[in-house]
Amino acid sequence: MQTLGDFNLPNFFNYPPYFTLQPTRDTRERQIQLWKELILEFCRTQKIFVVGLDEDFPLFRNPAIERSLSHEARQVYLSALVAEGKAEWTDKSNKKCLILWHRIPEWADIILNLVKENGLDGSVMTVEEIRSGIESRGTEVHGMDRPTLIRALKHLENKGKLVIFKGNSADDEGVKFSL
Repeated sequence: MQTLGDFNLPNFFNYPPYFTLQPTRDTRERQIQLWKELILEFCRTQKIFVVGLDEDFPLFRNPAIERSLSHEARQVYLSALVAEGKAEWTDKSNKKCLILWHRIPEWADIILNLVKENGLDGSVMTVEEIRSGIESRGTEVHGMDRPTLIRALKHLENKGKLVIFKGNSADDEGVKFSL
């Protein structure tokens, strides 16, 4: 089995036709599904939140079989994730895509569970502590993309679960949990 770092690649990754958009509808749908699952799982395990169409994203090429995805194929796979709500374009030109292996409300629930499990109700933490502090080590929140974390925190603030305090800089932003 081929690996990319510590990530095990699926068998189809070594099958050259999967690097070319297939013309037959059923085959293409299966191909798109496999690529969506691969991109989500790779990004989740590697904690990659943004994928650029024109960037050297490791999954977009396989040197072992001398194949790379075309720009069109990259666009199709990322657009399919966007249509499914598992990604969002971050720019108007659709060149960069925020990968959401958890949707924002799901991230919010994960943060709530972290707060509950660590007895942090009523406590105040900085945004940076939430994403890189002791309490988040070993969880999906640890190392989380800051803009995605802010969106999840704002979702919780809208639900009355916390209050976000603005600081003088991004490092000073604080959160008070009130479950």
